[in-house]
Amino acid sequence: MTMSNLKNKKRGLGRGLDAILESPDTDITSTDISGNYVAGAIAEIDIDKIEANPFQPRTDFEDMPLRELAASIKQQGVIQPVTVRKMGYDRYQLISGERRLRASKLAGLESIPVFVRVANDEQMLEMALIENIHRENLNAIEIAISYQRLMDECNLTQEKLSEQVGKSRTSITNFVRLLKLPPEIQVALRDGHITMGHARAIINIEDPAKQLHILQHIIDKELNVRQVEALVRALNNPKDSPKEKLKVALPEIFKIQSKEISEALECKTDVKREVTGKGSLMIHFKSDEDFNRLYTILSQK
Repeated sequence: MTMSNLKNKKRGLGRGLDAILESPDTDITSTDISGNYVAGAIAEIDIDKIEANPFQPRTDFEDMPLRELAASIKQQGVIQPVTVRKMGYDRYQLISGERRLRASKLAGLESIPVFVRVANDEQMLEMALIENIHRENLNAIEIAISYQRLMDECNLTQEKLSEQVGKSRTSITNFVRLLKLPPEIQVALRDGHITMGHARAIINIEDPAKQLHILQHIIDKELNVRQVEALVRALNNPKDSPKEKLKVALPEIFKIQSKEISEALECKTDVKREVTGKGSLMIHFKSDEDFNRLYTILSQK
C-alpha cells in the first residue's frame, strides 16, 4: 500500500483497527478485516496525538539533514511509517522513527502513517512480520522494512533473523541496504519502475545526486541491470579503459546531424556518446592541405 493511498483505503485497515484506535485500553491487539489477530497494522494518525519517547537516547538532530528530509517528505510522502505504542484513547507514544516524525512536522504534515503497537505484543509482532515476509506480492522495499523492524523492534540479530525467515545473511543485508537509498529511488523500486538488481547497482555510488542521475537514465533509456552495473563501474573508476565504459545506441538525431556535418565539411565524421551524455565528435582529414581547409572552415564559424 502506497503512503499516498492510505487515506483513500481506510476501509482496508479493517474494523478491528478502528476499534483499537478508539479503545481506551492499553493491553490490546488489533484485528484485520477477516477477524484474525494481527500486530503491526498501519494507520494514519494525527501528529499531535503522538508523544515523544522518554527513553529516546538521541536528542541531537542536525538541522540541515532534517530540513532535507522534510523537503523530501513534501515531495514523496513518508515511505517508511514510524512505530508507535497505543497508550490509551487517542494517545500514542513513539517507539521508533523520531527523525521522520520531526521532519514530517517540519514539512507541515498534520498526520503520519504509523505501525501501531500495543503492550506486550512483541512476540505477536515478530510472528506477524515473519509471516508477512513470506507473502508472494511484497515488493523489495516492503521486505526491507519488515527485516529492519524485526531487528529494531524484536531485538533480532541478522544471524537470528536469518534463521527465523530462512534467508541468508547476505540476502537480508542486501534488502536492508535498500533503505539507505534516496526516497525517490525507494519509490521507483516500490512502484516497479526499477528492479532490485538496478537498486543494488545504484547503491554502490555514494553520492545521492549521482544516484538520482543514474535513476533518471535507467527510466529514460530503459537500461538493463548489466548496463547500470557498467555505468556504476565507469563512474567509480573514471580512469578505466574505454572498453569498461558503457556504450549506448546513438540517438537518431545525432546520426542525422553527423551526416549533415560530414556533407558541410566534405569529410568523414564519427560521433560517440556514453549513457552519461559525454561523447566525442571525430573529424577525419586526408592530408595536411585537407586539415588546413577544415581549419579555415571551422575558424570562420
